Amino acid sequence: MRHRPLGRTGLTVSEIGLGCASYWGLPRFDEGEAVRLVHRALDLGITLFDTAPGYSRGEAEPRLRRALKGRDVSRLVVATKAGTFHAGGGRTGRDFSPAAIVASVEASLKRLGLERLALVQLHGPAAAELSDDLFAALERLRDRGLVAAFGANSFDPEVIAAIIAAPSLDVVMLDYNVLRPERGALIDAAVARGKGVLAGMPLAMGHVDGQIRKVRGLRDLWYAARALKNHREELALAERFAFLRRLDGMSAAQAALAYVLEHPGVSAAVTGTTRMAHLEANAAASGLTLPSDVRVRIGEAQAS
Repeated sequence: MRHRPLGRTGLTVSEIGLGCASYWGLPRFDEGEAVRLVHRALDLGITLFDTAPGYSRGEAEPRLRRALKGRDVSRLVVATKAGTFHAGGGRTGRDFSPAAIVASVEASLKRLGLERLALVQLHGPAAAELSDDLFAALERLRDRGLVAAFGANSFDPEVIAAIIAAPSLDVVMLDYNVLRPERGALIDAAVARGKGVLAGMPLAMGHVDGQIRKVRGLRDLWYAARALKNHREELALAERFAFLRRLDGMSAAQAALAYVLEHPGVSAAVTGTTRMAHLEANAAASGLTLPSDVRVRIGEAQAS
């Protein structure tokens, strides 16, 4: 596993990060299997683990704490979020007031069993919520030694631009994948400001390699239902890249990850999984180089 600096934060992260969210954190997914995935990720050299208070109906952070129990976390970047939370009944609440963000960070530290968080990201804020009062609260948390670096994630270009412009935010997480080449310009802008860049959804929710067609159990039905509900446009667009499923020497997922990591401004690609084989294949994408003809075909599909 290769590692890259996370902007100017002083942190270093593995090129592949593990997203600890969604089905991975739900009680219906076997705890032992979830823990084994984290342990295997550690063995593979993965040092970035991304989670949030509201993920998996509030179960993701406590499960990650249990998975890391007894392990050396001193060189890990355990990243969580603030601003959203599990509101019960499958609902997500939002509160980006300074007091709520401080309380969220303090609660996440307890749920994760940590004394200090390497990275806290504001979880999908609106541009208007990025206020001076909020940034002052973040700096106080930093001064207390509770958080090393702050960032924010968004899929809205206007908000991403505001995140990049904010001096108090060290990291931006955006949706960068073969379906979203236009994010490259935003990544360049972030790098110019010294920001670390995390690529969320690098596999486009599994659409590039056609995971929706590979239903083998309850977990696959869960992801397929979510894709059909929330990502129909991406499902159709991904069919332009079906040729990636027929490459020699690398899977479609590995090609998609190699594409993302080809951008020198990307510090890490964060992807989740509930299958050991997927985890190992994703980790093996670190250091892969896209063949030139494949890169040309990707560009043609993006332009069509």
